[in-house]
Amino acid sequence: MAIWRFDAIGTGWEIVGELADRDRSAVAGVIERFDREWSRFRADSAVTRIGAAGGGFDSADAGPMLDAYRALSTATAGAVNPLVGASLDALGYDAAYTLHAGQPVAAPADWTALVSWTADAVTASAPALLDVGALGKGRLVDLVSELLADVPGDLVVDAGGDMRVRGGSVRTALEHPFDATKAIGLVELQDAALCGSAINRRAWGDGLHHVLDARTGQPVRTWAATWALGAQAMKADAVATALFFDGGPELAADWGVEWVRMATDGRAERSRGWPGELFLAPVR
Repeated sequence: MAIWRFDAIGTGWEIVGELADRDRSAVAGVIERFDREWSRFRADSAVTRIGAAGGGFDSADAGPMLDAYRALSTATAGAVNPLVGASLDALGYDAAYTLHAGQPVAAPADWTALVSWTADAVTASAPALLDVGALGKGRLVDLVSELLADVPGDLVVDAGGDMRVRGGSVRTALEHPFDATKAIGLVELQDAALCGSAINRRAWGDGLHHVLDARTGQPVRTWAATWALGAQAMKADAVATALFFDGGPELAADWGVEWVRMATDGRAERSRGWPGELFLAPVR
């Protein structure tokens, strides 16, 4: 099988399948469109514009992503919130990558009063910096996978470890968050998506990383890494974020997503239906 590797949205991609030149061109177009609309790291993005001045923009991703964010926010009692962008900026994870932490800033708890949306548009009634990192990469993996639906044979779309597989099974290791040379488990993927999140990814300073509790603006401390497996990458990505908080397992059950999470003390727990192996002692 042919392997196409490239960098986009701040991560490495690998697409395995028999793609034609027109397929690659179409993939590049979808990624550029998504990034131009939703990246808070681009000065020319729609998200940056409404973060500075309010207003809105049209996007076919608005309804699916913000509907999912509403479910995430409800399930985690407000810990996950798409207005966490300003909280990340305050800790130094900003568009300029200053990585110089100031005082933590909580995201607005009433985010649905500031942000409204339809199936294909989003509007902010005042300046509000959206950050869709809790599920945006999974959404983009789904978009690319669906774009390539007519490519013959097996297909793997992998964006920095968030992947969706069609056809033949792919055996995947769950990387240990404290030692990248080790795995905490293995799972076989077939016609499914697997997404993960870990505090060692996008980490800087003393204990600072990208997984924040929106209620406090502080990085989470209890869980070190999460993985979620489902039919769609966006929902798996969203659950991988929710699993850092109370309410994550319940949301996963509602959405039919199986999961594993590892605590910072090195123990782990998994959903009853998790189909893979797990090598760590369970949380009691």
